[in-house]
Amino acid sequence: MKKIKVAAVSYLNTKPLLYGIKRDETLMQEIELIEDFPSKIGKMLVDDEVDLGLIPVAYISQLNEWHIISDYGIGSVGPVESVCLFSDVPVEEIEKVLLDYQSFSSVNLCKVLLKNYWKKEMVFEQASENYINEISGTTAGVIIGDRVFEQKAIAKPKKFIYDLAEEWTYFTELPFLMAAWVSNKKLPEDFIEKFNAANKVGLNNLDKVIAENPYSNYDLHTYFTSNISYTIDEDKLKAMNLFLKLIKEL
Repeated sequence: MKKIKVAAVSYLNTKPLLYGIKRDETLMQEIELIEDFPSKIGKMLVDDEVDLGLIPVAYISQLNEWHIISDYGIGSVGPVESVCLFSDVPVEEIEKVLLDYQSFSSVNLCKVLLKNYWKKEMVFEQASENYINEISGTTAGVIIGDRVFEQKAIAKPKKFIYDLAEEWTYFTELPFLMAAWVSNKKLPEDFIEKFNAANKVGLNNLDKVIAENPYSNYDLHTYFTSNISYTIDEDKLKAMNLFLKLIKEL
């Protein structure tokens, strides 16, 4: 039987979703699991190198066929803490933004907010691997994932840190959906049912997930219960559709 190729983000925020998947022996026999950063796995799904991915939702517009196959994803209702614009100056004074090479939804979220919410024009530059060191003066940078906590933990963090998910909620009065389990083809219903159930296992066992992933830069219980909102509901889908519409208008 041909295995279903599954790609998932390797950040801390996916650990609760992957916890049950990795422990389901039957499910793991049916899939080939790949973990990498968001923009890479999104491109893999678009290029049909995988069948299913926990991908940045901004990639949906590049897919000829797509299906959200789980009730769970990576979302927020207010501050998410791990998707931020770092700057030495307030947003009104920023002249250039370096765009995190690991990101796709978050860099587009920054562009959407700058155009529609902050109403600020500026230069965007696709960042290189060591771009964080280039954030200074009027050059800001989008940083996502675990590296945000590392930046916030250093002795001299940037003077202005804009939580982009929180700014989106200020702008739209909606939550935000950063990533969802999306397939580029129809998958068997029995597989979808098992896969969805496996996602919930870690959410029901967060203490075990946290114990398995010790982390000193931020409290993971707060992150998993207050910052990340894992259930995909109608408001998150509404937010996703609005986000995709605004991306097309950039």
